[in-house]
Amino acid sequence: MARHGPWVYLKCMSNAKAFAASSPTSPLASTSIPRREPKERDVQIEILFCGVCHSDLHTVRDEWNAVMPTVYPCVPGHEIVGRVTAVGSSVSKFKVGDLAAVGCLVGSDGTCPECQAGFEQFCNGMTLTYNSPDVHSGGVTYGGYSDSIVVDEHFVLRVPSNLDLAGTAPLLCAGITTWSPLRHWGVTKGQKVGIVGLGGLGHMGVKFAHALGAHTVVFTTSESKVEDAKRLGADEVVISKNADEMAKHALSFDFILDCVSADHDINAYIHLLKRDGNMTLVGAPEKPLPLFSMGLLFKRRSVSGSLIGGIAETQEMLDFCGEHNITADVEVIAIQEINEAYERLLKSDVKYRFSIDMASLKG
Repeated sequence: MARHGPWVYLKCMSNAKAFAASSPTSPLASTSIPRREPKERDVQIEILFCGVCHSDLHTVRDEWNAVMPTVYPCVPGHEIVGRVTAVGSSVSKFKVGDLAAVGCLVGSDGTCPECQAGFEQFCNGMTLTYNSPDVHSGGVTYGGYSDSIVVDEHFVLRVPSNLDLAGTAPLLCAGITTWSPLRHWGVTKGQKVGIVGLGGLGHMGVKFAHALGAHTVVFTTSESKVEDAKRLGADEVVISKNADEMAKHALSFDFILDCVSADHDINAYIHLLKRDGNMTLVGAPEKPLPLFSMGLLFKRRSVSGSLIGGIAETQEMLDFCGEHNITADVEVIAIQEINEAYERLLKSDVKYRFSIDMASLKG
């Protein structure tokens, strides 16, 4: 059951414009939310663009109630790019006027082995950018569908100045979600890498694998996506429904990144891996996927999962994007179009991510 809570107003708070959902069935609408004034380690950011992630839709509609009930009003958004407007007295990495970004995390305990290793995303005490207990102000955190946000310096990222800001926003979730496993499994020049699915995640996986120098193969069920996959950097495109095309690639892949969130046969891809090859899942299908162990045993293959990335790794990804001029392919929308965008998202009617121009919030 969804939980509801009033806005929490404390001393040293200011109001920000935002779009919020007031229930699982209500459309997002204009509202005002509290933001804390910057403390000594805080960075205040004017939000310029915010990407739209499928997680936003799941949360707004309380579809993850069993594991993470939504607290209303809910302000989603964890793909945030903006400009620094104020910094606390102890902040050393940012100054007013700098471009900055915020991803899926705005806090962690900082002391556990995961945090010490730079894996804040696995900290049991992590604070998500929205719909997470707010340790600073009480209530819950409010995300990037807003005109501003205040975040601890450790969780604020530098944005290369050469990147298009609208296309940079989705890098903070879609980008790091695909970058992290590619880096963890050592994808590099001379390897053969498969990307399963060509959506918001998959299109970033293609760009990264190509830029890392791998021979990149896209698997898709749609022939209409072949040319676009090649435009994005694919060396080959395989129609996964075609058994003959699939068979030609048996035992040839070093690594496969599975970006599909719908029900599908992962065993068909496992058989394409070389000895010691790995397939990492970053999609989150609603139901468990059957896994037949024999495909793993005979070639010492492995299947793993991956969740976003730590702060240092996310900065590494942004720096790599700056060096290679990589951004997401986006359709820029006004915040007033967000409810229509959610409906289109359900139909996969976007190439490849929506990015909200937050200047529209001032209108």
